[in-house]
Amino acid sequence: MARQERAIRTRNAVLEAAAAVFAERGYESATIVEILERAEVTKGALYFHFPSKEDLAHGVLEHAVTELPTEQPIKVQSFVDMGLILAYRLPREPLLRGAARLAADQSAQRFFGRPWQEWSAVTADRLAVAKEKGEVLPHVDPVRTAETMVAAFTGIQLMSQATTDMADFAERVSLLYDLVLPSIAVPGLLGQVDTSPARGERAFADARTAAEAAREVAPEADSQR
Repeated sequence: MARQERAIRTRNAVLEAAAAVFAERGYESATIVEILERAEVTKGALYFHFPSKEDLAHGVLEHAVTELPTEQPIKVQSFVDMGLILAYRLPREPLLRGAARLAADQSAQRFFGRPWQEWSAVTADRLAVAKEKGEVLPHVDPVRTAETMVAAFTGIQLMSQATTDMADFAERVSLLYDLVLPSIAVPGLLGQVDTSPARGERAFADARTAAEAAREVAPEADSQR
């Protein structure tokens, strides 16, 4: 058991170090030597878990699709919460930040855009549900709107990272929703949707609480079968 726990710690250390280097330098400029220095592990330990830099990138990208926010009575709020939660988490979580940089790195075509394609699909589903409930204007195409939102989010991420090291990221994403919602949501709903920069932290805490409660219920349900 101790050996297994040590292996898990080593793998996590390598992943976090790789994510940090990918976030700073992009895929092509990142080197195994720098990742080893950040992780403070031996080359043998790194290659035991990840035989190549490409395998490391795939490991980081596995963390790109994050847990979803809790469902809200107003489905447009759930759509907004997805972006605000990610805006809260990206500056704080090296794995997500590294995955986001890989997704936006045009020099690494085999990775470029993959997480955002998945994010677009999830976002489109949220918008489609909101439209079915009459919260979204009839002319809105959920798929095209989702793709545009994800593209805008990525551009904001890159600008925020370049100018403030993502210190203003939540504020920029909040403004994005303030600008977009009047063109897609029914007017009577606008005053009921929280797009504030602080919303992401609160929604993420709610999502974590709901996920923990679900995990606690699951073993009890299994024991009763």
